[in-house]
Amino acid sequence: MIHDLKPYPAMKDSGVPWLGEVPEHWEVKRGKALFRCIDVRSSTGDEELLTVSSERGVVPRSSATVTMFKADSYIGYKLCWPGDLVINSLWAWGRGLGVSQHHGIVSSAYGVYRLRPRFAEYAAYIHQLVRSTPFNWELQVRSKGIWISRLQLTDEAFLGAPFPLPPPDEQTAIVRFLDHADRRIRRYIRAKQKLIKLLEEQKQAIIHRAVTRGLDPNVRLKPSGVEWLGDVPEHWEVAHLRYLVRCLDGQRVPLNAVERGAMQGAYPYWGANRVIDHVNRWLFDEPLVLLGEDGAPFFERGRDVAFAVSGKIWVNNHAHVLRCGNRIVPEFLAQALNCVDYTGFIDGSTRDKLTQQAMGSIPIQIPPIPEQRMIVDRLAASTVALRSAIVHAEREVGLLGEYRTRLIADVVTGKLDVREAAARLPDEAEEPEPVDQIEAEGDADEAGADETDQVPAEAEA
Repeated sequence: MIHDLKPYPAMKDSGVPWLGEVPEHWEVKRGKALFRCIDVRSSTGDEELLTVSSERGVVPRSSATVTMFKADSYIGYKLCWPGDLVINSLWAWGRGLGVSQHHGIVSSAYGVYRLRPRFAEYAAYIHQLVRSTPFNWELQVRSKGIWISRLQLTDEAFLGAPFPLPPPDEQTAIVRFLDHADRRIRRYIRAKQKLIKLLEEQKQAIIHRAVTRGLDPNVRLKPSGVEWLGDVPEHWEVAHLRYLVRCLDGQRVPLNAVERGAMQGAYPYWGANRVIDHVNRWLFDEPLVLLGEDGAPFFERGRDVAFAVSGKIWVNNHAHVLRCGNRIVPEFLAQALNCVDYTGFIDGSTRDKLTQQAMGSIPIQIPPIPEQRMIVDRLAASTVALRSAIVHAEREVGLLGEYRTRLIADVVTGKLDVREAAARLPDEAEEPEPVDQIEAEGDADEAGADETDQVPAEAEA
């Protein structure tokens, strides 16, 4: 179905840089011709609280993983209804917008826009368009400010944006086609994510068995004194992490702008969540273990939160930097740290955090050095196929996501004609999003809302 799509037979110049040519029979209208601003406030604050997710658009806060505190009262928050476009004005450029399918309340700092009666049926098409990659260029240009985290999209700027508009029946076909394609792509992605989860569990089981019991199945065991660690080989020791490593967090020396500019991209970057931070970077050149410092998802048991690294690297300031002493090798320590139950060691009012003091009290099992190296070598060999399969599946998930993004962009901007394909589609029931598959992407509220607004947010992954 998708591979048979062709361009429209006749095109014209839209006069819009990011849009390029559009089908000859499409219109291009300014936002003020389509929308009117809505500013209706809640008198009780009892309506359902909504949040704007960069991944999912406008969703109930109760369906999201949130990390920020709730406000004492939501009286005065803006009301929105199904079909209204809600925009986080400070995060529009980061896809912090979407057409709501719910009646509820949103931050008073947000923009709420309602389609004029003539275009009311375009709501689903508008949702796809404003969250598409091409339209994002328009949002970035129209958002103004000094800092990227505080670029604001005003009502006037948004209502001046150009919108490509197909005829009513054609926009219905576009929405029908994209809904069908999206269901199929998400189904494939969920299948791959399920496979990745199973592979990760299998890999972790192999690692956990080796780093807590060793390689000899007949070895005599003794109680470790640690509930989550259980029994360990009789000849192993157990010691707190502070006696095994030296924490180098306080020795990180910030580079100046010239040094950062000269060295940027020259060396690998590692951080608590392996996301590049362009402000806080430090350079190390020795074997180290990096351990995530904060972020709730990182301290779920079985997740890789520690990595053994060597050579010149940049390190994010949200990762603990550990230099191993002579009782433990970095590769073994990293594997041991990935098997820790961090429940009793993390703390934080809005975001789980592993402090240096708590980190130092983590008990670590210590085989003799030769045995540590044997365990590391055996694990490298026994998990290589699993790691390769995981990387391959993750790459496929990424490609499917990229394909979905490109398909939406080409369809909503008139680069592909889906009228015939949509007409051939069978009727399908709407598939509910599986609870365990809901993404916990960086939320638009958290990234862009004013702190004084007390806006809820989804957790960053």
